[in-house]
Amino acid sequence: MGFWGATGIGVGAIVGGGILALAGVAYSATGPGAVLAFGINGIIALMTALSFAELATRFPQSGGPYTFAKKVYSVEAAFLLGWIVWFASLVAAALYAIGFGEFFILILLETAQMRGGTLAAALQGQTATNSLALLALVGYTILLVRRTGGGAQWATIGKTVVFLVLIAAGIFALTKRPDGTVAMQMRPLLPHGLPGLFQAMGFTFIALQGFGVIGAIAGEVRNPRRTIPRAMFASLGIALLIYLPLLILIPVVGIEPGTRIEDVSQAAPESVVATAARGFMGPTGTWLVLVAGVLAMLSALHANLLAASQVALAMGRDRTLPALLGTTHERRGTPVQAVIISSAIVLLLVLAIPDVAVAGAAASLIFLIVFTLVHVMAWLSRRRSSSGKEFFQTPFYPVIPILGSVFCVALTLFQGRAVPIAGQLTIVWIGIGGILYLVLFASRARIRDAAMEAVDPEIAQLRGKSPLVLVPVSNPANAACMVEVGSALAPPRVGRVLLLSVVTPPVDWDRKQAPPQLINAQNLMREVLDISFQAGLRPDALTTLAEDPWTAIERVARRHRCESLLLGFSQLDEQVVSQQLEGMLGRVPSDIAVLRSPPGWRFSSVRRVLVPIGGRSGHEQLRSRLVGSLLRSGVRDITFLRILPHNVPERVRDTAVDDVRHFFEGEMEADCRILVLRDDDVAGTVAREAESCDLLILGLQRHGRNRKVFGSVTLEIARQTSCAILMISSRG
Repeated sequence: MGFWGATGIGVGAIVGGGILALAGVAYSATGPGAVLAFGINGIIALMTALSFAELATRFPQSGGPYTFAKKVYSVEAAFLLGWIVWFASLVAAALYAIGFGEFFILILLETAQMRGGTLAAALQGQTATNSLALLALVGYTILLVRRTGGGAQWATIGKTVVFLVLIAAGIFALTKRPDGTVAMQMRPLLPHGLPGLFQAMGFTFIALQGFGVIGAIAGEVRNPRRTIPRAMFASLGIALLIYLPLLILIPVVGIEPGTRIEDVSQAAPESVVATAARGFMGPTGTWLVLVAGVLAMLSALHANLLAASQVALAMGRDRTLPALLGTTHERRGTPVQAVIISSAIVLLLVLAIPDVAVAGAAASLIFLIVFTLVHVMAWLSRRRSSSGKEFFQTPFYPVIPILGSVFCVALTLFQGRAVPIAGQLTIVWIGIGGILYLVLFASRARIRDAAMEAVDPEIAQLRGKSPLVLVPVSNPANAACMVEVGSALAPPRVGRVLLLSVVTPPVDWDRKQAPPQLINAQNLMREVLDISFQAGLRPDALTTLAEDPWTAIERVARRHRCESLLLGFSQLDEQVVSQQLEGMLGRVPSDIAVLRSPPGWRFSSVRRVLVPIGGRSGHEQLRSRLVGSLLRSGVRDITFLRILPHNVPERVRDTAVDDVRHFFEGEMEADCRILVLRDDDVAGTVAREAESCDLLILGLQRHGRNRKVFGSVTLEIARQTSCAILMISSRG
């Protein structure tokens, strides 16, 4: 969609439902000063829209705050934020569906002029309201399944026209009133003082939150970096141009002179707008408000259902929700599964919500929490990123995000205190999501996230990470490939490679002159650094004295909190493993990579990669990060190999393929291949498939200090293959 389509989505989410439902609440709390409450909330909303626009143009993908959190925080924080935003959008959609049913029934009652009787009683029952709500829900579900964005702008245009007619009629009525009417009816402006004003602000901020829907559907917007900010500001501006004049006209010309608007609102807060419209337009005014209510509820239902499906789509693609939600229709490109499942949950909410007010308060509280985090993310992303001129930038940084977050926190605290059960409901929903994530989604989500972070190093930069890869060097022959592999494990710009040279001092050392071992180590480090600089790499270097090199490596890895440790060998046999590797690998708190490379091998020349896998082994994230680094380096020929015994049934083979897809969904988008073979000789099959490969990646398991890491199969594969082997093991 273009500018007008995106603006229509924003206007559809903001205008209508909020003013019709909350104007009476605002007048009850603060009298004619309700216009000030909405105006100040408009300023706070504008601050939030600025932060939203910066993040949405920096990360122009669907998902809104979920996508922002995925880039700036972590996959766990992104899940929680996406989970509550999805919930808030679903609750809002359910409330607007119910609101449509209620307004439509009022129209039917007005049309038939029925004030009693069996039919009137039937129409006024909850069953009739829910039936109409479900009818609207089904209609918009079909639209969103058939067409991107749903194409339902007619309701937004219709309600905007109706509100403009109401405003024009009110202004015309004002010209017929005697001079001084405005001053008389607007006095006192704040009968309950500043506490009443703050109370009205807390209750009504939700009426302006719909601009965030545009950020949630950023992936559906053409030229998002230009369109999204303009659409956000336009939709918020249109809403305020409707709200503020209407909030002035209601107490000025909508009630009898001398009557206090707060008294009228306290008596019937839900019908204040209709009462006022009848006051200056007669029965026609009531009809216009009812029509506006129906159209407003429909357009808001559409906008929130669209936003919910887009959030679910983004989460499904990242495997923080079931992968089924992350698929789109092959021809139409619509997220069919995300729309249908989101609509099904809305349907259940429509039937199950016992207290509409509490559910609405919970949605309002969630949006305020999200807005606070959006301001923080805008501040962090600008602070951590080295780029930004090509994106929309919030003016007066960092004042706007800081002030915006302070105001949102204040409103959040007010909302939580005013409606405690809303906070309790939010906490319960977050708890449910946390349990589901840990039990069902965490493994897949972290695997995919590791690959994405490796493919796109900016993610690590935005998250404030600075991972350190420790690379001990002792052999000039393989120094170049060690530095290359270490640099591949460390994300560009933010990751660092620390070259370590361990010098064993002689027994009888003449302190007046440097020992030959130190001179040799310095020459080696100088040669390695020269090779690194020629390759465009900039590693750090450290030389240390130690009696035992392996103890020194472990000590440096711990002291510098290295994320990864890369060890290199020209050959790998049982003696090297048992004497030098096994003990240390069980103690080092880092990810381990052991490289066995043939002479002259270079990581930059890798074209074909084989990755044997054997189910869940505990190092999927490290493997995913490594594969992501290969993809970032331009390697595209990657094959995942699963070997099954001959006696395994065919259905188990199919399950094995599904397991591969389950754990390597992130890499599968790069057209990586899956190869499942039947053979009882695992080592021989791997060696045969590795003959034409440049790199073989094997997984190792660390179970504790006294358990072997290198099994017999691993060593046998090393003996039978001649290509480079990179053996990996996640930290213990």
